[in-house]
Amino acid sequence: MRIIGMIAVALGLALAVPAGAGAAGWGGIYAGETTMTEVRERYGAPSKETKQKVEGYDTTTWVYEGDKAPIGMVRMTIELGLLKPDGFKPELVRVFVLEPKPNMFPLRAVMDGWGVPTAAGDQGGFPSMFYEAGLVVVFERQGQFAESMTFTPPQPFQQPAAGAAPPAAAAPQATTPRATTSPPKSGTPASPAAPRP
Repeated sequence: MRIIGMIAVALGLALAVPAGAGAAGWGGIYAGETTMTEVRERYGAPSKETKQKVEGYDTTTWVYEGDKAPIGMVRMTIELGLLKPDGFKPELVRVFVLEPKPNMFPLRAVMDGWGVPTAAGDQGGFPSMFYEAGLVVVFERQGQFAESMTFTPPQPFQQPAAGAAPPAAAAPQATTPRATTSPPKSGTPASPAAPRP
């Protein structure tokens, strides 16, 4: 696929460039840092709010869609409630997912905005990129435009064991209020869910 070749070249060039230290974010939202009050101030009340208990913690999901979705987006989903070393923070953004309108985020715009990915791969025919700063981008099958962008707190990249296939970038799988995750193993379907324990 063309996208994999382009990313491979970019990854090679990135070896000489120091990596950024901050969390990935968009539209003033940073997973693990932004509060529900800040989201409401910036985007207003959500279209839909769901509350649930996850591993004994009260979490909230806000969905912005239709005329409440940010400009250029079909939908924005924000999951609130994050377990940090000093305790559970129900008001913090744990993860948020953007579903852009078609052609909104071409590959070049993603790399211009967030830099060279830490890893790239193919998930069930959908090219994807993983950023340690906390971003997973899944593209449409041709690899030209982003279909979903999942933002999490920074996630360390774990190298595959010797002889194992490198992990492809994919969104975290389980819905838990934990702060960390690692990229899933090859063959795991891409999913815009929250970080796993």
